[in-house]
Amino acid sequence: MRVLGVDPGLTRCGLGVVDGGTGRTVSCVAVDVVRTPVDASLANRLLQVSEAIEEWLDRYRPEAVAVERVFSQHNVRTAMGTAQAGGVVALAAARRGLPVVFHTPSEVKAAVTGSGRADKAQVTSMVTRLLNLPHAPHPADAADALALAICHLWREPMRARLAEAEARAAELARTHRARLAAAAKAAAKMKGAAR
Repeated sequence: MRVLGVDPGLTRCGLGVVDGGTGRTVSCVAVDVVRTPVDASLANRLLQVSEAIEEWLDRYRPEAVAVERVFSQHNVRTAMGTAQAGGVVALAAARRGLPVVFHTPSEVKAAVTGSGRADKAQVTSMVTRLLNLPHAPHPADAADALALAICHLWREPMRARLAEAEARAAELARTHRARLAAAAKAAAKMKGAAR
């Protein structure tokens, strides 16, 4: 499976495409950072991010898109810009019918390093090692995008199996409730006929 990981942002938007093989093998296809000028209007910055995402979706043809979920940031303005960039990414993927999954920073860190509290240096180091890269991706946004793709490749199959099991359990519960209701109705009918 091929996944596009996106670390959204207006100043720097990390992009990373990773192919997943058998087991937990992963390989880097491409990585880059889209930069937009801070003095440009918000609309133009979002347009630049959108155009870059569209180009990457066309060029690399991922099967899924993993985006970092905006968690809590102290700077509301930065959080808003990050969320808006993430929305642009989700929209571009949705137009192509691609599944989009948002992962929290702690989910990504835990998947890649084993600790949800890992720092950026640890994430970058593990991404470099896992993808057998000749040098660490720079800046950290690039490494984070690759980490998002890896996280998705490793977590999504489990998440999909869990959702499938939950759906089956809900269906069994509905069937069981229907049988109980039918049995109660039949018992009440027999009781009424006996009178």
